[in-house]
Amino acid sequence: MIERHVLIDSVDPVVFYGVNNANIQLIRNLFPKLRMAARGSVITVIGDDEETAHFEHKIKELEAYCLKYNKLTEDVILDTVKGQPPKELKMDDVIVYGVNGKPISGRTPNQQLLVKTFGENDLTFALGPAGTGKTYLAVALAVRALKNKEVRKIILSRPAVEAGEKLGFLPGDMKEKIDPYLQPLYDALEDMIPGAKLRELMEGDVIQIAPLAFMRGRTLNDAIIVLDEAQNTTTHQIKMFLTRLGMGSKMIVTGDTTQIDLPRSTPSGLVQALKILHRVKGIGIVEFEKKDIVRHALVQRIVEAYERHEAMVKQQARDEASQ
Repeated sequence: MIERHVLIDSVDPVVFYGVNNANIQLIRNLFPKLRMAARGSVITVIGDDEETAHFEHKIKELEAYCLKYNKLTEDVILDTVKGQPPKELKMDDVIVYGVNGKPISGRTPNQQLLVKTFGENDLTFALGPAGTGKTYLAVALAVRALKNKEVRKIILSRPAVEAGEKLGFLPGDMKEKIDPYLQPLYDALEDMIPGAKLRELMEGDVIQIAPLAFMRGRTLNDAIIVLDEAQNTTTHQIKMFLTRLGMGSKMIVTGDTTQIDLPRSTPSGLVQALKILHRVKGIGIVEFEKKDIVRHALVQRIVEAYERHEAMVKQQARDEASQ
């Protein structure tokens, strides 16, 4: 009799063990000759050498499935332990499987183009109006690369536009002050990585979320780096960010050039960067349109209404100038 410790550190134990430990109980029933106990990310099993080695092999197969699909079902456990390959979920155009096995993929032609462009370039610009899925897809591509061990970490950043005087009046420490600006990035991650695993990755700095100012002086190697809301960067900020790109890394820069929140006297770094870099080899640019909006149908109508209003205001200004 030997004691073997099997580590399942690539997945969230809560997902692997199932609701009320139903999965681990099923596994225990399928290996009646073994005694086992599960605590955290470690399953301790006692039995003869051959049986415990077979058990570890099957657990690793189940862990790989759980990592890929973010779920583990009774049918998958039964098939795997019996030596039958579990039914593969449809993978056409799926970037990653989110929490509870939700497939995340490019839903519109331009979203699919972003996936393709990201694969072909080390720096990709994703431009377009709110609701087109730019940030969400960028985070999904980063999570896929991390799961596939193509990179060692994910860096997500946003400019905190009001990070001057106003930030000082917010309650809490620096993290509590800047977190509201970064919340959309947290929201996307929570859709794709189970809670306990996400906390572990963030505590270990495998996934880092930080305001743009925190990027200065860093060289980011073996990482997927996402800059969101880049239209609100200054020319110096975006140059600083783009030159953080290190060996084995890729960047995605998202933004909406029609929603610039900088003071009128401050030009957008994103607009300038697009003019300077549009012909540089290794850089891809994907432009989203209103038809790519995948939020509530009303969002598209709101965007169109604002565009009509802005066009009317500009026309009135031209008419007044010509009088």
